[in-house]
Amino acid sequence: MTDIAVFIDRDGTINHDPGYLGDPDHAFLIENAGKGLAILKNELGYKIFVVSNQSGISRGLISRENVDAVNERINELLLKDGAGIDKFYYCPHHPDFSPDAECSCRKPLTGMIERAAKEFDIDLSRSFMIGDSKSDIECGKNAGLRTILVKTGNGIEHFDILRLQNNLPDYISENLYEACIKIKELTQLEN
Repeated sequence: MTDIAVFIDRDGTINHDPGYLGDPDHAFLIENAGKGLAILKNELGYKIFVVSNQSGISRGLISRENVDAVNERINELLLKDGAGIDKFYYCPHHPDFSPDAECSCRKPLTGMIERAAKEFDIDLSRSFMIGDSKSDIECGKNAGLRTILVKTGNGIEHFDILRLQNNLPDYISENLYEACIKIKELTQLEN
């Protein structure tokens, strides 16, 4: 039986985004992020995956080890609310800084989502993407996911861009917690 998953952008969606976050001591969750993810994991039984562009690696600003350490710290913080991430996926590429790299993972491309779907047997047609940027929403749509734009991070600015392009997400939420409540409501309607 296939599982349902929620794919979530990291910086600006789960945690505050200071830009090229490489120090775990600077990783701070957005208010109630863990409580929201606990609803998805513990009440609904959904898998939770982070899919994150981390071009700071190819730019030489942070290392893979930095990203892994930040991911580990974010998971520690989330586990306090009983809501660990099942797996973190990230794209280290940027076309201006790694032009020779074969990349199918940089959002809005769907490589990270496709990889998770294969590794964990995920039903993408019933799954969701939550993020604060245009590339998150486009990635979710490209993968056939239902999409939720949060207003934290770059969400408000990117909503205006998406609106001008007539490419709106399926839903808009104030933050990750409210997006998780929306998913719970939708799930209850479908069952």
